[in-house]
Amino acid sequence: MSAQHVRDAMVPEPGTLDAGATAQEAGERLSDPAVRAVLVCDEGRLVGVITRKTLVRDVVATGRDPRSTRVVEIAEPPLFTLDASLSLDDAYRALEEHDLERVPVVEEGRLVGVMSRSVLQRRLAEDESPPPLDR
Repeated sequence: MSAQHVRDAMVPEPGTLDAGATAQEAGERLSDPAVRAVLVCDEGRLVGVITRKTLVRDVVATGRDPRSTRVVEIAEPPLFTLDASLSLDDAYRALEEHDLERVPVVEEGRLVGVMSRSVLQRRLAEDESPPPLDR
């Protein structure tokens, strides 16, 4: 069992957009194939997540102007977050149970990082003792 916590393995200071940013800005970030979602914060507090699907459904399909639509108007509340003080073992169980790949990490409501299941798996594997030798 690991004695480490989520804060020890998370990616700190994830890229975010301020609640007042526009859907156009979110679209620019999401045009990078490596970016799957944009986290929206209001004074450091996580208020929601925007994906390509969000932009299509809530801006393009409804005919809204992406230059005047604020991300806070369309951001979806996060489905799941992890607390930074949670143990890595408990975090891994939670990600497996909910079948999640990346999850925002919060501390007292403030966004402090992102936890990736693949990073978490590697981190836990590094902490395991080697198997006993067969003799």
